[in-house]
Amino acid sequence: MSRIRKLQRRKTNPRLIKLIDLLLEESAKNKASIWKVVAERLASPTRRWAEVSLSKIDKYARENEVVVVPGKVLGGELSKAVKVAAFNFSESAKKKIVTTGGQWMSIEELVKTNPRGSGVRIIV
Repeated sequence: MSRIRKLQRRKTNPRLIKLIDLLLEESAKNKASIWKVVAERLASPTRRWAEVSLSKIDKYARENEVVVVPGKVLGGELSKAVKVAAFNFSESAKKKIVTTGGQWMSIEELVKTNPRGSGVRIIV
């Protein structure tokens, strides 16, 4: 049994289990290693998940870039329009992303719109 499957068996959140399965399927089907990396991070204990502020996204992402956070996005300062996908968002982060002309979405939505993961940056 793979390491991801072992970690996944410990998870009790049905949305998370489905998401990890989806990421692994899309990774294999489309030869997109980015989704496997995101799945591995989400299969780890939640205390190790990324908690990324908008300020960090603002620092490392370019205008109109697509960013995925395998964890939670928190508030902060954002000065550019960025598409952000994450497992969870704080309410202030959602508002600030929309205010700057960006878009927030779930990782599931991003995988459906971009199954190959091209042009997506992981920020942790």
